[in-house]
This record gives sequence, structure tokens and C-alpha cells, in this order.
Amino acid sequence: MLFCDSLSPSVILIAYLSVVAFGYWLDYLNLSHIKKHGSDVPAEFEGHIDRELLNRSLSYNVEHTKFDFVSSVFNNAVFLVFIFALLNFYNSWVVSLELPFILTGLVFFLLLTYAETVIHIPFNLYGTFKIENRYGFNTMTFRLWLADTAKSLIVSTVLTSLLIAAGLFIVLKSPDLWWLWVWCFFLVFSIFMMYISPYVIEPLFHKFAPIDDEELVGGIRALMGKAGIKVSRVFKVDASRRTKHTNAYFTGIGKVKRIVLYDTLLEKMDRDEILSILAHEAGHWEKKHLLKMIVVSETVALITIYIAFRLMQGDFLIDLFHIEKSSFFAKALLLGFIGSIVSFPFSPVFNYFSRRHEDEADRYSYELTGRASSMISALVKLSKDNLSNLHPHPLYALFHYSHPPVLERIRRIRELEFRA
Repeated sequence: MLFCDSLSPSVILIAYLSVVAFGYWLDYLNLSHIKKHGSDVPAEFEGHIDRELLNRSLSYNVEHTKFDFVSSVFNNAVFLVFIFALLNFYNSWVVSLELPFILTGLVFFLLLTYAETVIHIPFNLYGTFKIENRYGFNTMTFRLWLADTAKSLIVSTVLTSLLIAAGLFIVLKSPDLWWLWVWCFFLVFSIFMMYISPYVIEPLFHKFAPIDDEELVGGIRALMGKAGIKVSRVFKVDASRRTKHTNAYFTGIGKVKRIVLYDTLLEKMDRDEILSILAHEAGHWEKKHLLKMIVVSETVALITIYIAFRLMQGDFLIDLFHIEKSSFFAKALLLGFIGSIVSFPFSPVFNYFSRRHEDEADRYSYELTGRASSMISALVKLSKDNLSNLHPHPLYALFHYSHPPVLERIRRIRELEFRA
């Protein structure tokens, strides 16, 4: 209670602005670090990258950082104006419609989702058709962008409506234990989506085709067999219709696990490099990283939703922000706002464990293939092709990098080879 009594809208605003300012300071540190070291050719990249390409990478990362800063300032300003000046009027208007509880929740949250989508459109367009075009990455036409945006909005509306309606139905039917049943529903739903996404969601946006290189497919199946992983299909995806960036990933779980390779990756990587990348992905499965992250994230989610349940029992949040009409939906939104402040200091912790998982997957890739050179050359190519920042500031990486910086990864992989 003492903590709650000390809270006020101004205290929360100052806390939020402090978090935002700290994030901008990290961006500044990283930008300064890039400008100072961005033109230096690392020893690991000698013979593979020249100063001209490094300068291009420097320019790309600097422009993205500045663009993200402008976008962030605008979005934060709009968000704060809404929370502190408009939420009371918006909440009162929705409540005044006197709709059933579930329908009221759908109107409240879907309208906010649509508003956020509209606000982001100019930034999305500029990032895609200006910055990505300028550096030769974008291959998307405006017509395709419109189609993707429309389909994303439809899919988002359907899934969000389902989650909101089901969650609010549970709140109605179990007012004392809704926190537990909502958590259970969200957990089951997320696992369900992992099963159906490869067959229902992903094909709405991309065309998948079996890889026609039988030698490569045979090598992939043999490699996955060594890892004890049964893969249903090996596909290539038409990523080149949208971008020249390269990537590869596993999708689905259980019997629907599939390997998906960007067609851009197939064009730029040789067979051994592709196998090394997939061995890395196999390492995530073998080390049960997905399962561990699900356990941790769902444990945190359970604790969070219980705390939310307790805080939403009364009108503390409503009174704190001077909301005239109490509503479940305004409380939930305000809790999400406060939660974004509280969760920020924990981001380095989660990123730390994510980077550890990446190190373990790199080690597994080396053990499975017996080659360090292929993984190293794959990382070099990925960095070159994506104009990655080779010199991130350590503190920036601590807060924002879910993967170790590429130079650290290469050095650790070489150490594995030297120890062998």
C-alpha cells in the first residue's frame, strides 16, 4: 500500500520518460560507436569485406538509427497524449455505448489496434520504399505492400478478436479465477498456433515450394537424422519478392516441423554453409531452447496476470489516472502501460539467456558438422548481405541483442576448433 500511495500520474510519467530517455542514450552510444569504428575492417573479415562495403554498412545503420529515433519520438508522444489526455474521453465514449461486456471490449481494443496501424503506415512506407530501396534490399512493389497490409490487418483482427472475446468470456464466467483460466487459454492457443501457422497463416503471405536440389535435400535430411530430428518437408520461400535479406528457419512443432530457406539464401550460400546454419537451428531443438523459453515466459506471464488480477480488483488505477467511468478495459490498458516501464530493466536478463542459447546452438552446429569454417563463412556472408553492424556498443548489445555480436560468435567458433 505504501508503494501504491506514493504513485501519481506525474511519477509514472517521469518513470516512463526516464526509460525512454535511457533507450535514446543507448542509441546515441551505439551510433557514436558505429561512427568511430564502423570503417574498421575486423581481422575476421579481412579478405571478405572492403572499406567501401563497411562504409555502406555504416551509412545503412546510421540512417536506420536516426529513422527509428524519429519514429519512436513520434509514437511515444502520441501514446502519452492518449494515456494522459484522451483515454478518459475515449473510455467514457466506449462505455456510453452500453454494449454487452465482450462487445465493448472488442470495440475498445480493436479501434486502438486500427489507430496504431494507421499511425505506423507512413513510417512503414518510408522504411520500406526509401531506406530499404536506397540500400538495394527492397524488392516489394506498392501493390504487394498493400496486399500484405490488408491481409495482416484481417488476420490480426480475426486472431485479436478471438483472444479478446475468449478472454472476456472467461472473466465473466469466473470472476475470481479468471487470471488462471485466461493464462491457460493463452498458453493452449499459442501452442495451437505453432501447429497451424505453417499451413494456415504463413501461406497467406508467401509461396512455399519443395527444394528441387536433391543433393542438398539429402544432405539436410542426413544432417537432421544425426541430430535425431524428423523433418516433414524442406521448403524454399519466395522471400525475394519482398527483400534481398537472407534467412532460414524452422517452423512448426511436433510432426509438422519444417525447414524453410529463403530463396535469397539458396542463391548466396553454398551447401556446407547452409548445412551449418541448419545445424545451428537443430541445436536449438536438441538443447530444448524453445521449451525452456516457453516455460520461463509462461511462468512470468502467470505471475504477471495474477498481479494484474489483484490490481484490477478495485479502482486504484482508475482513480490514479482520473478516469471518470470505471471499466475493466481502461484498467487493463493502464496496467499494460505501467508494465512496459517495470519490464524494461529485465530485458538484459532475457537477452542474456537468449545469447547463451545462441552460443550453445553454434557449439552444437560445430559438433554436428565437424566444421568451423562453414559456419564462420556463413556468418560473414549473412553480415555482408544484411549490412549488419559489426561494431555494436557493448551496453547497447546488452539491452537489445538477442544474439551475440557476430565478431564474438566467430571468435568463439574458432576457439572450439582450436580446442579440438
